[in-house]
Amino acid sequence: MIPSQFDYHAPATLAEAVTLLSRFGEGAKVLSGGQSLLPLLKLRLGSAEHLVDIGRIPGLEYIKEDGGMRKIGGRTRESALENSELVRARVPILHDTVKVIADPLVRNLATVGGNLAHGDPGNDHPATMLVLGAQVVATGPSGERVIPIDRFFVGLFTTALQAGEILTEIRIPLPPARSGGAYVKLERKVGDYATAAAAAQITLSPTGTFDKVGIALTNAGPTPVRCKKAEDFLYNKRPTDTSIAEAGRLAGEAASPSADRRGSVEYKREMARVLTVRALRRALERAGGN
Repeated sequence: MIPSQFDYHAPATLAEAVTLLSRFGEGAKVLSGGQSLLPLLKLRLGSAEHLVDIGRIPGLEYIKEDGGMRKIGGRTRESALENSELVRARVPILHDTVKVIADPLVRNLATVGGNLAHGDPGNDHPATMLVLGAQVVATGPSGERVIPIDRFFVGLFTTALQAGEILTEIRIPLPPARSGGAYVKLERKVGDYATAAAAAQITLSPTGTFDKVGIALTNAGPTPVRCKKAEDFLYNKRPTDTSIAEAGRLAGEAASPSADRRGSVEYKREMARVLTVRALRRALERAGGN
């Protein structure tokens, strides 16, 4: 299909982009990589009176370490993240995540910021960012503000970004020693949305117990699902088959998926349980605890 009519804008600076978004209000959409937005417009599942393309704005594509944070520019391509040795070596869960997003053609255009700002619970980055304790930097008419990722996803396709704001940076605290993470995804075919997926990020104490635990699920509700009961259960416990199995059970209970052609509610909850166990075991291997 063909999208409904819209006006196209290509600002050269971030300030110009913010001004355009503020002027046009709810009728304007940010075009970053376009790999989620454009299909919605073509299928008439969404509409926009104005598209503000931020692709020509310099300084929004980077991966760097600064002040104990891994900083990723909002317009950084998924392929750049996938090929980054910094990411592969220091935050392997992020590499797990990006390599199962769609296919190489999409990853060459899609952006990390666009993936998060779209607010789709079926996207892969949100669960991973939740367990990493990321922060989102939004730039708008009042300047920059930092949004903790736990407060960013507020509903189906809805985020904490306000009118006129653009997601310009993602900040991820660098994991301490004896940390590991993993993202495990079940999909019907390569490039599909997840039937279910689980992210786990852990840090072990000097005595080998769980010191920090993050567990989150993809496509398990209207927003990415943080599994607080599973996290709290594992804290200060030893990583045994029994404790990991119980954490998986609690994660499955936290899932509230919808039935569709990918599976029933019961099947998806069971897969959430299974994938959480697998993600925790892989995270433990990477943390040197197994």
